[in-house]
Amino acid sequence: MDAAMLTALGALLASPVAAAAAIYGSRGAARASREGTLMTGYDSLTARLTAERDKAEADQAAAERRAEAREAELVAEIARLRLLVTELGGMP
Repeated sequence: MDAAMLTALGALLASPVAAAAAIYGSRGAARASREGTLMTGYDSLTARLTAERDKAEADQAAAERRAEAREAELVAEIARLRLLVTELGGMP
């Protein structure tokens, strides 16, 4: 076998090995990209859920403050009406 034949055989044997390495490398890159996308999506979802939870907690606190204020208004109105009834000679 001369050098040209050995070079040709080497090229024929090296091309399938290079193709297999390229396929394996692209699969690894695709997997890494997919996992990176999943982590980015997870982080985004977590941030959105945290923001929604914080907003819901703030809304609940505001609703509780409104309910307490309304209850205080009702207690004051009841006291006013009782006083009025008493002034008019009735029993509350």
